[in-house]
This record gives sequence, structure tokens and C-alpha cells, in this order.
Amino acid sequence: MTHMHITAWALGFILFALVYMMLKQGKEKPAKITQMILRLDYLFILYTGGDLIAYYFNGSPLLPEAIIKGLAGVWIIAVMEMMLVKLRKQKSLKGLWLQFVIAVIIVLALGFFRLPMSV
Repeated sequence: MTHMHITAWALGFILFALVYMMLKQGKEKPAKITQMILRLDYLFILYTGGDLIAYYFNGSPLLPEAIIKGLAGVWIIAVMEMMLVKLRKQKSLKGLWLQFVIAVIIVLALGFFRLPMSV
């Protein structure tokens, strides 16, 4: 399940970058279609992440870290969606980029250095 989750996240970041670039280039229709695919990927990310976090509810001492990582992951998804909406409206993204970087650092630090990868 861990590999599916990492693959889903990698696909999510790639699709996000594609939508971002398409919107920057003014390609509204392809961006909208790709964003819908990205939203389906969000569901897969949430499903695999939920499956992984369920493992920690069986009395693991790492439950608080897993919950924080899960919340930071949901935060990343929310920020990615908000960035795409604000980009369409041509509004500033500075604060959202800062939030994105902070959330990614939290997720990577907990995911790769604190929580076991073989769940």
C-alpha cells in the first residue's frame, strides 16, 4: 500500500504541475480536463493514505505522528486546489506557496524519517 500511496502522490504532483503550466499558458480547456483527473487522483491519495493511517490505530506509539502527517497531507491537497483557483482568478499565490512548502516539509519529514515505510 505504501508504494501505491507514493505513486499516487508523485502522479498528483505531476498533474498539478501540468495544470499549473497550462493555466499559465492560457490553455483553459485542457487545464480543466487535467484538473478533473487530478481530483480523481486526490481521492486515490486519500484512500491509500487512510489505509496507511488505519494501521497506526491498532495501539501504535506513532499514532500522533501519523495523524499529523495525514492532516498535513490533506493541507497540501487543499493548498494545491486553492492555488489553481487563485491562478485562474490571477490573484497572488505567495502565501499559498509558503503554506505548500511548509506542508510538504512536514509530510516528507514524518513520512521518510519518522514513520516506517513498510506498512
